[in-house]
Amino acid sequence: MKIQSTDALLVIDVQNDFCPPVDGVGGALAVTGGDAIVPIINRLAQRFEHVILTQDWHPAGHISFASSHPGKRPFETTEVAYGTQTLWPDHCVQGTPGADLHPGLSIPHAELILRKGFRREIDSYSAFLEDDHTTPTGLASYLRERGLQRLFLCGLAYDFCVRFSAIDGTAAGFECIVIEDATRGVDLPGSIEETTTALATAGISKIVSERIESSC
Repeated sequence: MKIQSTDALLVIDVQNDFCPPVDGVGGALAVTGGDAIVPIINRLAQRFEHVILTQDWHPAGHISFASSHPGKRPFETTEVAYGTQTLWPDHCVQGTPGADLHPGLSIPHAELILRKGFRREIDSYSAFLEDDHTTPTGLASYLRERGLQRLFLCGLAYDFCVRFSAIDGTAAGFECIVIEDATRGVDLPGSIEETTTALATAGISKIVSERIESSC
């Protein structure tokens, strides 16, 4: 599959808190093998003219934190105004080292870093919409203004932010392709299987990084 001038690589939330800790930094919500995809993403990014990064950017006391709900524990759920919310350990808090992009990530030509999840009372898995499924992040408009049409998605985590970004991107009219070997899942009970089914239902294809060729 050759990369076109209207393609973009969308790198989702490759941040310290989603990777195993290094020297005590990060790991608050570590995805198993999350750091293993960093070299793959770096190599991929060199093939793309257009690269966009996303960054979870939560205020302290965010609605998605179990610590904000007395009596609740991480990975339990609760009902909020926009539906069922999975509760997480405190992670990617604004201005903390855990919220920083992974230090091994090397994509100096990235054109945009989109921060999401910064509204205290609403979570944001998707790069396109907050979890109320109506509040836009502005990414769709950015892509349209740039004439970008096809998105290759990678990053963390497959069964949450990559999943919902791909589904919402497809619904917004973009062709979305998930790069299988450049993503990893949180892997809550059933979440990987549900994601694979949801992507297939939405007509979203998957590919391995070796099959993506630069147009040059």
